[in-house]
Amino acid sequence: MTNPIRQLAGQTAVYGLSSIIGRLLNYLLVPLYTRIFLTGEYGVVTEMYAYVSFLMVLLTYGMETGYFRFATTHTNPRMVFSTALISLTLSSLFFIVLVSLFSDSIALGLGYPGHHEYVIWLAAIVGLDALTAVPFARLRQENKALRFALIRLINIGINIGLNLFWLVYCPAHSEAGWVQQVYNPGIGVGYVFLSNLFASAATLVMLIPQITVKWNFDSALWRQMMRYSLPLLVAGLAGMVNETIDRILIKYLADPSVAMDQLGIYGANYKVAILMTIFIQTFRFAAEPFFFNQARKSDSRDIYARVMHYFVIFCATIFLGVMLYMDIVKLFIGEEFREGIHVVPILLMANFFLGIFFNLSIWYKLTNQTKYGAWLAIFGAAITIVLNVILIPLMGYTGAAWATFFCYFAMMVVSYFLGQKHFRVPYRIFRTGLYVILAPGLWLLSLYLPVLGHPLVLNSVLFAVFLVFVWLTEVKFLKRT
Repeated sequence: MTNPIRQLAGQTAVYGLSSIIGRLLNYLLVPLYTRIFLTGEYGVVTEMYAYVSFLMVLLTYGMETGYFRFATTHTNPRMVFSTALISLTLSSLFFIVLVSLFSDSIALGLGYPGHHEYVIWLAAIVGLDALTAVPFARLRQENKALRFALIRLINIGINIGLNLFWLVYCPAHSEAGWVQQVYNPGIGVGYVFLSNLFASAATLVMLIPQITVKWNFDSALWRQMMRYSLPLLVAGLAGMVNETIDRILIKYLADPSVAMDQLGIYGANYKVAILMTIFIQTFRFAAEPFFFNQARKSDSRDIYARVMHYFVIFCATIFLGVMLYMDIVKLFIGEEFREGIHVVPILLMANFFLGIFFNLSIWYKLTNQTKYGAWLAIFGAAITIVLNVILIPLMGYTGAAWATFFCYFAMMVVSYFLGQKHFRVPYRIFRTGLYVILAPGLWLLSLYLPVLGHPLVLNSVLFAVFLVFVWLTEVKFLKRT
């Protein structure tokens, strides 16, 4: 019998390989953007994609998780898929048409008059990505990780290729007649959105084999799925408040003379936390269907506890690795953006807490109490909004980073105690919590060691000490699993 932890690790590795390679390639656009665009121009990209994050949650309305839940319990999984797909297709098409009709007014309201095309392109991106959410979920539910990974990588490859074409090649060859037919310097940052749009369209085409099914709609099933999923929509929207509202509020709460510059700097440094973000995202791809599939096993709760433990170890390793080698990592972004590098450890720990919260959230999904997920996210959103309103005028984007940190910390703590009340899991609080403290502790120690020798050498020694400690502490438990 396959060990469930190793099964999850294997699937996470497949998803992770595609996401790590893909995201690393995709995030290589950040050094490009931060060397081509001014801080204020990159602020436009940061702001617009913050809106995209909200809209993606709104247009998928929890249907992805709803599909996982019902596909594993319903007698006809194909009907579940078809019903969810039809629902998302109709809502996505309605959204694209509606936004396109009012694109001029929306662009004016956002402060980008004369650029209604930004709004149309982003609406199409969101609509297409929302439509593909359930086909991607089906690949995950059927354990077709390789196909999932391949499609993701091709999407990223198209996006990167078009960015390089429009932002690097075309400006350097602008005198060529054929280049003038496909390139307009006035579009500027719009080529970031246009590249994404073509990549999203290509992804939809690649998913046609998953979409080509007998389209049937079960209205009774749809209502059940919506009752399960809508609280997740509320939770998702509130979660997006926690994740991205700071990149919207900076524009309106920071000093107006530097607000867009601050937004660009903050957005670039947020991307420096790439490895933590990638690991959490790839883990989520594999973990959500895994958690549901393990639910019927007698030792499922012990499995969840072990998953949490190893997850924390990996996140602690990522945090320490990034921070100990920050002198190298900071080269990821342009020099004008590096003044914000001090927010990176704050954001890394914030995302660390978010990952733990995701692991904890299994209790309300398995017990069909998704309303608690909504309330937890609303609780976090309230903290986020209040702290951003207070701290951004005082501290600029640094205040936004601290608001994110305290939001995710509070959500993690409250979710743990609620979960232990409603769905007790024997988490290893001391052993697991040790790594949450040890990694930041070693980093803080590293700040005082450079007086003893070369910082890079000393930091490498500290990192090695951490890895040896993990091995010596965990090896006997790893052999058991």
